[in-house]
Amino acid sequence: MKYPVEIRRSRRRTISLSVEKDLRVLVKAPSLLPDAEVRAFVEKHEAWIEEHVRLRRKQKETARSFSREEIAKLAKSAWDLACAGIRKYARIMGVVPAGVKITSAVTRWGSCSGKDRLCFSYRIALLPQEAVDYIVVHELAHIRRKDHSPRFYAEVAAILPDYKRRVALLRQTERELGL
Repeated sequence: MKYPVEIRRSRRRTISLSVEKDLRVLVKAPSLLPDAEVRAFVEKHEAWIEEHVRLRRKQKETARSFSREEIAKLAKSAWDLACAGIRKYARIMGVVPAGVKITSAVTRWGSCSGKDRLCFSYRIALLPQEAVDYIVVHELAHIRRKDHSPRFYAEVAAILPDYKRRVALLRQTERELGL
């Protein structure tokens, strides 16, 4: 394998493969799965890895950077979008965030702290409204559930039954914008 491979073992039941933004190949595997089976899985998916490394490289080449002025405008717009979404969905969901902040996060669109404070990247201002709504609902759902369990996604689906389509739109927009 031409690329660094990181293997993370846990109590999971399945094996998964991803190419991270730094071009590392990440394999998540069950703790008891033999090393030989993990290696065979990686070798079997070598063509997939090559393609996704190529895509990641292309994303890095076309990645957009912003001036301070652009970031300030995007942050203001992101604040307005996040607050409007929270006003719209928090009441419906019966939750109240402890605070809201706009950050310059690059690797995540939003987050919810253990104390129910929500953070959103200024980059949400670049997204279609449907994707922004998904991110807001996703983070609001974390106020109730601090995980990504089926019950968490049931909370999201109760508000946005088409959330999977919105996630796909978000990923497509990320690729198109080089984010």
